[in-house]
Amino acid sequence: MPRLGTSKLHFLLRERGVDISRDQLFGLLREKGLLIRLRKKHTVTTNSKHWMRKYPNLIRGFSFPKPNQLWVSDITYIPIEGSYGYLSLVTDACSRKIVGHCLCHDLTAEGPLTALRGALSALPEGLSGLIHHSDRGIQYCCKEYVALLKTNNIRITMTENGDPYENALAERVNGILKDEWLNMERFRSFEHAEGRIGQVIRIYNELRPHLSCVMKTPQQVHAPKPGATSVTASIPVVPSIFSTPKTAAIQNISIPL
Repeated sequence: MPRLGTSKLHFLLRERGVDISRDQLFGLLREKGLLIRLRKKHTVTTNSKHWMRKYPNLIRGFSFPKPNQLWVSDITYIPIEGSYGYLSLVTDACSRKIVGHCLCHDLTAEGPLTALRGALSALPEGLSGLIHHSDRGIQYCCKEYVALLKTNNIRITMTENGDPYENALAERVNGILKDEWLNMERFRSFEHAEGRIGQVIRIYNELRPHLSCVMKTPQQVHAPKPGATSVTASIPVVPSIFSTPKTAAIQNISIPL
């Protein structure tokens, strides 16, 4: 984890018995020139100017305290030796676990569809009430994607007015993968990128602690080992990342298919 944030690095060092304060660690990293500087890049991957049905944002202000209540999806670009690949991600809103992904050569719906199928393949049997949130891109509004969601009784909600903050969690996960790993690497081929991205996602899911998950990894929150104390019970309730907070139970949300 070459660009892990200092707070998380401090947590991992203390967990391994290294006696150093947070301020001492910041000072040491600053002295050695190792503090991370974020790089901001932006490439448009969303085409929402189309005739297909766009679903309203019906999760604004709600919190989702358990895994497999809300999935968020997005696409980000990956530079590959003179070209680009397009990485589709499906992320669980509670655990922050990437539950499905696919690197594709283009911006067709095949990438998001493959990522969604991967997520569905690991979904526990008999689970109900799952919601899927995305932007209004043509890939998520196409009949094949909508049909796959409806076939699996997954309710649909989307961003409005092109506001990226309405899909902030998905954007944040994109940023973590790129800022902490992928932006530093040069991929010689599509196959090289595909293999490395699989490795990075496993590291992200299984080794990287999250502040929002009280320093647990996404995997620890998403699927605790038998007999382990529930991690979600210790996660503090905070205002929703999806805009104005509301007090509401998940079962009271009514979202049409």
